[in-house]
Amino acid sequence: MLRIHFTSEDLTRIQVASTPDPLWEITFSLQRLQTSQGRWAYADWHRSARATLAGTRLGAAVRRLLIPVLPRAAYLPDFLTPHESADGLEPGLTAILNTPPARVTHEMDLLARISGAPGWAPRLAERDSLDELVQVLRAYHDAVVAPHDDRMCESIAGERGLLARATLDSGIGGLLAGLCPSMRWRPPVLHVDYVEDRDLHLEGRGLRLVPSHFCWQLPMSLADNTMRPVLVYPVHGARLPEPARPDVALGALLGRTRAAALRILALGATTSELARTLGVSPATATHHTTVLRDAGLITSRRVQNTVLHILTPLGATMLRGPASEPCAATSGQR
Repeated sequence: MLRIHFTSEDLTRIQVASTPDPLWEITFSLQRLQTSQGRWAYADWHRSARATLAGTRLGAAVRRLLIPVLPRAAYLPDFLTPHESADGLEPGLTAILNTPPARVTHEMDLLARISGAPGWAPRLAERDSLDELVQVLRAYHDAVVAPHDDRMCESIAGERGLLARATLDSGIGGLLAGLCPSMRWRPPVLHVDYVEDRDLHLEGRGLRLVPSHFCWQLPMSLADNTMRPVLVYPVHGARLPEPARPDVALGALLGRTRAAALRILALGATTSELARTLGVSPATATHHTTVLRDAGLITSRRVQNTVLHILTPLGATMLRGPASEPCAATSGQR
């Protein structure tokens, strides 16, 4: 159990990541490759990732370099998921390269004692070895994580919409109480199902919440409590199926009523709220949201006894017009 202790000041300093954190997504995606647990939720990605890596130099490098230092284990080196990766992959990789050698050595020693580490791990304190590791991290991200950026952005946009609504309805307590089933808010402590038993006292530093597409079931934090606090956790609820191809489904979108529905859903709405605003029956509103969802323009999440509909990045782009920029994993802040 991880117990995160909040002060009143910490409650005013909670942040939620707006885009995927590439190095955390790399970390969790590697875990998805190392276990069959939850594989059904990532079946399409798992097949494509295996096909991309099988029999290639990159696949061999991932097995030789990445999996040994980012295993599916109780401890992972903190320097491989730096705060700077909130601004994108390249800032994160630069931060890894700039890690003091003494810290790399210390965390590799911890990895060896707690989870097991390869014999070459201490050499990561040398610049050439760290350069090679960073090159493989970049290549792995580009090959098997980056192609799914839109899907990850959609997941996080939906999560932020849910959390915003929870905060407006019930305050910060509602936000913390609704993060995911593995967390329980018992003021002033957030209890998190975890791989070890420990306490994290925020002490006015606040908490950065990072919803993750590839995180499965158990959240994760940094091992070093003196670092800037962060909690990475699975996006809310069950995995949604991949949306239908937009070029197939968008033909059904034409018409004033659905265009009006899309504008209404820019701020999020339940099915009943949408029906009232449009002046249609709940069944008709459900039909419209089904078409919009199949077109990849909205995502729908069940919240207690209602269904909340929120725009995806594609839906938001359609409302803004062709000159707008889509969500990109390189534009966020952690």
